[in-house]
Amino acid sequence: MFKPLHYYTLALAAFLSIAIFASYSNNDGQEDRKTDPSGIPQVIKPVDLDRPFDFGGERLPMDNFDVRERLDRELLVNTYWHSTTILNIKNAYKYFPTIERILAENGVPEDFKYLAVAESSLRNEVSPAGARGFWQFMRGAAGDYGLEVSDEVDERYHLEKCTQAACTFIKDLYRRFGSWTMAAAAYNVGAARLSREISEQRADTYYDLNLNAETSRYVFRLVAIKEIMKRPHDFGFYIEKEDRYPPLDDYKTVIVDGPVGNWGDFAREHGTSYRMLKVYNPWLTEAKLTNRSGKTYEIRLPK
Repeated sequence: MFKPLHYYTLALAAFLSIAIFASYSNNDGQEDRKTDPSGIPQVIKPVDLDRPFDFGGERLPMDNFDVRERLDRELLVNTYWHSTTILNIKNAYKYFPTIERILAENGVPEDFKYLAVAESSLRNEVSPAGARGFWQFMRGAAGDYGLEVSDEVDERYHLEKCTQAACTFIKDLYRRFGSWTMAAAAYNVGAARLSREISEQRADTYYDLNLNAETSRYVFRLVAIKEIMKRPHDFGFYIEKEDRYPPLDDYKTVIVDGPVGNWGDFAREHGTSYRMLKVYNPWLTEAKLTNRSGKTYEIRLPK
């Protein structure tokens, strides 16, 4: 009397096993990825190196295995450095139009805009050594290239003026070394140090030089940043139009040729806040302006 029940139980168990297996197979392994602690839901791939790369119109010698591996490292580091790369792309919409215009006016290759990304991530950063601004000028070099640096004003934080100074500096380096690639390397390590290394190593190109770790990676980092920011979709970065940071081009200009007792009062008199005054004029580093010499300053304020 128990055999029919036994056969029924076996049949039901077989049916349930088939159903569970089919369900598992149809979810394309998703359940396994959810429960398996070793399953990582992402795809990590190397970057394609089988194409030409250049900086400032100067080709990288990609037939050199050492060059390929050094570039590969920087492409991978920056491709998978997600938050910083996304912020750099967003900031590019805000600042690149101004930087590109000034580079073009000075005859400097547009690729040098990526130097500002490498130096500061398009922010007015301060380095441990005291370099400041998008282009990371030291105080002495800033004065040499016409930037005012005082207790109340620091034009290393003035985008247009410091970009102009950077262009002049880069062109000086190009005239000295005869190569945009070498000019970029010298921007990082210093002209005197690079000249000494070239002489001691009997090298003709940046790629033949054995330099300190930072400078040895520097040009490759610039090329990697360039590739990713020019073609972000190819590297998995999708920034919708509404997510881009807009340029600070909607402003009015107020001329100041005397002292300002308090920038907070000045901002309120012009219908804005101290915070917004500093956003548009980060080069004003104190709460007041003494201006004993009667110098003329253009203050930007949001409309």
